[in-house]
Amino acid sequence: MGSPAWTRKEGKNPKGGLNAKGRVSYKAETGGTLKAPVKAGNNPRRASFLARMGGMPGPMEKNGKPTRLALALRAWGASSKQDAKSKAAAISNRNK
Repeated sequence: MGSPAWTRKEGKNPKGGLNAKGRVSYKAETGGTLKAPVKAGNNPRRASFLARMGGMPGPMEKNGKPTRLALALRAWGASSKQDAKSKAAAISNRNK
């Protein structure tokens, strides 16, 4: 048997993150659970993700193409790491 779908192209969403097949594969392989992304609104999961990913090291582009980090941030509504941090702070403040 090959590697799990979440580590291969078929389990990844071309716009960033994992697709449904990738999330199911991750659960079967590791026992963990991954929820679908929250792409808009004031959900605390969105704020947490944006804050965490806004602090990740690494480039936003490689060889002229966006990296998986850049794609994930865009999918969750941020255009850059700095934008992700500021949106996370704004969402957290609104949820207080």
